[in-house]
Amino acid sequence: MEADDDLDALLDEVERRFCSDVSVASSTGRSARHTGGHVTRSSTKPPMSVVGDLDDDLDDDLDNDLDNDLDALLEEFLEDESGSSPLKTLEFPEGTRGEKKPSSQSGGRKCCPVFAGGSSVPSGVGTASSKRSCDQLRCTSCDFRVLTFDDCEWDASCDYLFLRNNVPDRQKLGARLKKRRGSRAFACQCSWFTAAEPTDLRDRAGLRWVCGKHRD
Repeated sequence: MEADDDLDALLDEVERRFCSDVSVASSTGRSARHTGGHVTRSSTKPPMSVVGDLDDDLDDDLDNDLDNDLDALLEEFLEDESGSSPLKTLEFPEGTRGEKKPSSQSGGRKCCPVFAGGSSVPSGVGTASSKRSCDQLRCTSCDFRVLTFDDCEWDASCDYLFLRNNVPDRQKLGARLKKRRGSRAFACQCSWFTAAEPTDLRDRAGLRWVCGKHRD
């Protein structure tokens, strides 16, 4: 009988902890029935609403613990970052920056003076002692590169309107070119010229052609 009373007291304690709305009867009024030395007791399960509340409380506690752990880790990380040295701006050695200063080698060389010559005259950088025909001519008036045609000369019918409509299409420009061995025909969108010998362009006032620099 003592063992039965202890078991009843333990079950009552469980009911008081997890089911506050279930009243506990006295030991003499319990529904326990003793049969053949065995104890038969009607089981009373906590209501589902109580179980749900317990699950929700447990989930809330777990979430709160996880949030607190994350906050602590974040604070520790921020403290470490604030104590570290800031990032330094990348520096490049002089002469290797993004905007490279032009040098005489990378910028090329200019003709001085500028010559235009026939097909037998070598092309390249012209100087007073080396009268080479400039092959990097550009017009400062129309801002077009000057085209050249070896062993050709311009027909007398060539005019400004023809060049305006056809430069830089070489195939169309061929309609006003004639074959002439040793000559070289030059043209931009506003001017044209035929040379056989080296000609200093300073002597051709009507031509606004300059050297656009030669790559070494």
